[in-house]
Amino acid sequence: MQKFRHMFEGIAKAGQPTGLNDFYTELFITERVSGEVNKEHEVRLIEKSSRKPAKEETPIKCEDIFKSLPGQDQPSRTIMTTGVAGIGKTVLTHKFTLDWAEGKANQDIHFTLPFTFRELNLLKEKEFSLVELLHHFFIQTKGIRRYDLFQVVFILDGLDECRLPLDFQNNPIWTDVTKLTSVDVLLTNLIRGDLLPSARIWITTRPAAANQIPAECVGMVTEVRGFTDPQKEEYFRKRFREETLASRIISHIKTSRCLHIIVSCAPLDSWACPRPRRHQDSSAPRCLDYTSSPVLTP
Repeated sequence: MQKFRHMFEGIAKAGQPTGLNDFYTELFITERVSGEVNKEHEVRLIEKSSRKPAKEETPIKCEDIFKSLPGQDQPSRTIMTTGVAGIGKTVLTHKFTLDWAEGKANQDIHFTLPFTFRELNLLKEKEFSLVELLHHFFIQTKGIRRYDLFQVVFILDGLDECRLPLDFQNNPIWTDVTKLTSVDVLLTNLIRGDLLPSARIWITTRPAAANQIPAECVGMVTEVRGFTDPQKEEYFRKRFREETLASRIISHIKTSRCLHIIVSCAPLDSWACPRPRRHQDSSAPRCLDYTSSPVLTP
């Protein structure tokens, strides 16, 4: 769990590793209509998201992602969380995993097993049983073969980076956790519930890639909207312990529509604020020169 306790803010190696619990601020997450795919450019999605009033929708807390929403008879088995690049989807999964590991939430879960599609892509040409795949990534699970006896959560982060075919239509039905097959067959059967149906699945993705998973395989779609105004202020007060500096930064962001949108809906870009400005401006905090550059990079 050590890798979940600290994270780089911003581009890896450009920032300094920071304790996740030191800077984590709750993001605004809400339910989205299942099957709804928005193919607009992400910069436009960011601007639209910033205009949506949070009070009209019910927020979902990170630790409650697998809990029943009002009006639901039972929780969904498979959750898909969408959001534009930099919105905080990976940080969200890390926080869920860390809180579980530290005994703070979701203690009904016996195993939380986080994967990234980047890692799974490397195994495209190999064959595993589900048991062997888990042993490959999580050495602590060696000796366990009956995962149906436990409450297990699989986190599949970054569907938009998936290079596997995910052939739901033609892949065979696979129910044996000890039998060898391709990683693609394991994933498609795990997601649609033929393999280890007792498991819960959490998939994160950018919006345009969401349709790689058939709508009937997803119980609930959620969307990360970024920070509300109070959450934004909370983030900067955690990020900058000096009260005067934090207040100046918050005040300056409120006067700039561009910065307001970026910080609200692309929290990853907020890491740039402590970096020095190239040109001096006594009216603004020495932080905002680089803030907008990451979101404008193709």
